[in-house]
Parts: sequence; structure tokens; C-alpha cells
Amino acid sequence: MLIEFKISNHRSVCEEQNLSLVPAKGQQEHPSNILKRRNEALNSVAIYGANSSGKSNLLQAFDLFKRILFSSARASSTTKLPYDPFLLRAGYDEKPTELAITFEVDETRYRYGFAFNQEEVLEEWLFRKRVGREVELFYRERDVIEVSSGFGGSTKLIDTAVEATRPNALFLSLCDMLNVGEAKTLFQWFRKMTYINGLDTTNEELSTINLLHNDRYAPKIKAYLNSLELGFSEVVLEKKGYLPASTDGALDQRLRHSMVNDAMVQPTQQQYEVSTVHATYDEAGKRRDEPIVWPMQERESAGTRKAFQFSGPVLHTLFEGGVLIIDEIEAKIHPVLTLNIIQLFLSGDTNPKGAQLVFATHDTNLLSYARLRRDQIYFVEKNDWDASEIFSLSDFKYFGGQKERHDVNKERRYLEGRYGAVPVLGQFQEQMTGWHG
Repeated sequence: MLIEFKISNHRSVCEEQNLSLVPAKGQQEHPSNILKRRNEALNSVAIYGANSSGKSNLLQAFDLFKRILFSSARASSTTKLPYDPFLLRAGYDEKPTELAITFEVDETRYRYGFAFNQEEVLEEWLFRKRVGREVELFYRERDVIEVSSGFGGSTKLIDTAVEATRPNALFLSLCDMLNVGEAKTLFQWFRKMTYINGLDTTNEELSTINLLHNDRYAPKIKAYLNSLELGFSEVVLEKKGYLPASTDGALDQRLRHSMVNDAMVQPTQQQYEVSTVHATYDEAGKRRDEPIVWPMQERESAGTRKAFQFSGPVLHTLFEGGVLIIDEIEAKIHPVLTLNIIQLFLSGDTNPKGAQLVFATHDTNLLSYARLRRDQIYFVEKNDWDASEIFSLSDFKYFGGQKERHDVNKERRYLEGRYGAVPVLGQFQEQMTGWHG
């Protein structure tokens, strides 16, 4: 269960920003949207903001976090870290980027993070809280790593991990590679954190195809697609040769899109063409017994293809538990389909494992029709030095300190600019009139 994610000095983010899924105090609406374990967290969060406000940078930081975590132990000693600091404020190109996450596994809360530049990991830390106070499991400052005796795993393996940790690698990644018990438990949770760029979901098609070869998931995906009434009755997969063996770059790409071991791409992977089955009709409009099959890529709309590509990651997250992060969730698909995906995560009937959805969107209809609490609605906007800042509607205050009520028309007030995080347009129409004068 994701509790919060912090980021500082990365792309448009300058000072530390905190995306918290901790329910706000005093809010009574939609109590079923709160996941209750030893800790509490919201099952979904929506992020709004103008173009170039930094929404994508915030969500891509989840992907960056996972990519470094899963690849650093196996990278070479000369591999540069993906350091991309805030460049619009003096001195920040010399400060580290920091990424930190708080989450719960098996009723145990962990807080893990690291700070890095292009050359090395400068700090890394892991804390654990069961009952009572939080305890430090390890703290690292450059090449000095102090590990508590409470860190679950073989002392010999942990000592080996300390010795093997390079300046540009994460200690926790080395612990996982060496089968340190508690590290493996954490990596199993991280593996279920999936990022999707909603503007380009072609790679998610591979995940969906892999799941269609899983007897457990195939009927679920087909039933879900049928419920959307996209115009076809069946999905057919046709073999089309093999992908070549991977390169390091391809490995990074696969790591980004992997969900769990049984859904990961293998070094040599069978390629498939996805086709859809459609009914045909005679001259009188009566349905015939001769369906037609055509390639999805060639004949189906971009929205239909995206619905297919989304189906695998969405259903996998719902049925296995985990966190699904989607940027531009509404791109290319109908608002009703977008709403349907969100409602799957909000309902306990379709989300029995307590999966979580974090998404960025421009679809203001969701402010009216999605059953979201005020603390599930975040806004991103630029400050005076063009750095991204994030705030929740539950923290928003009018002049005089009054907070927003739960029963107002949030969509209308957002479009009116009351919450900020909307485009500020210049008088372009007046300028055009002047050009013709």
C-alpha cells in the first residue's frame, strides 16, 4: 500500500514535493475510498494542472525510482545515473535529486529513499515501523553504509552487499540480488508498481498479450473488453515470428513495463498480431454465421486499441494488488471509459486486494462524476520561478482561511480558476484582430 511519495530537484520540480495518500482529517465523504490496514491510505488520487505544469514530471518520477532500483545493481561501474536536475534556479544543477517512498507491506510500514547525482548515490536510507517507534534499518552516506542488526537477512550476505555496493548502485538493490530476505520482500512490492504513459501505450499491448496466454487472466480480460461493447466479440492472437534477443537498452524498457515475473518479456519473445472478430450481416440486416476477422492495428480506432492495451495492466493491478500510475489517462478514449477505469479502483467489489490508482488528467468531468474525496484531488502549478508545486483540494483555502466544502461543483470552480492550476491565456484573439487592421 502506497502512503506517500516525495521528490525534489528533478526536471520541473525544485524544492521537495509530497504526494500524500494519507486521508485528510475531518473529511467524511466516501469513507469506502480509504484502504485500512495497520495504516490508512486512499485508493486513488487524481492530479490536475495546465500543460507544462509538471504533472508528467511528477508521475515519471515513479518510473525513474523503479528504473534505478531495478537496474543499478547490474549496471557497470561507469554507467551514469539518470540525473536531470531543476535548471532554472541557481545552484540546483549541483544539488542531488532525492526520491523517497513510504509504503506498507504485510502491516509493516517502510520509508525508503535515496539522493543521487550523475556520478554516484550520495545518500540512501531505509526505516521500518511495526509497533512503537520507527527504527532505522540502514543509512548510507556515499560509500559508508551502516546497517542495523534488525535488518532481516543473513549477516554474511549483508556484509557482502556492503562490500559490493558501487558508488553508482543502490545498496538495497545489491541486497535483493544477493537474496537478502527483507530486501526481497520489498522488491516484490516494488515490482507491483507500474507506470504507464497514456499518450503512448503500445508497450502495454505486450503486457496484455502475455496475460492473454495466462489461463487465469485470459477470461478476465475478454470479459472486461466485452463489457465495454467496443464492437467486436472476440480477440484473436496470431503468431508473427520472434523478437530478437535483448540489448541493455531493451532490458531497461522491459523493466519499465514489467509487472510480475509471469508477465515479463523473456529474452526471446514470440511476437503476435492482435485481431478482432466482428459479426457480419446479410442484405436484410440479419446476422450471418460467418464473422470477419481483421487486424486491430489496421482497422480499429485509437481508442479501441488503447482500451485493449490498458486492459492487462488495469486488471493485473486490481487482481494482484499494487499501484498503477497513469499519465494522461483520458488520452484517446471516451470519458465514460476513463470513468469506468477509475470506478473499478474506487469500488471494493472490483478492487478486493486494495489496489491503488494515481493518475494525471485534463478531464474535468471526473471532478463531477468520479466519486472522489477532496483529498483525492491534487493540483500542480508553477510558482514564481517556474518550479512545479503540488497541493491537495483538501488543503486549499480561500482568503480568510475557509476550506472548500465537499458538496460544491468542483468542476465548475476549477474551470473558473478558483483553485489555480489552469492555463492563463494571453489576449491572442485581440492580437489577431490587430494584425488584420
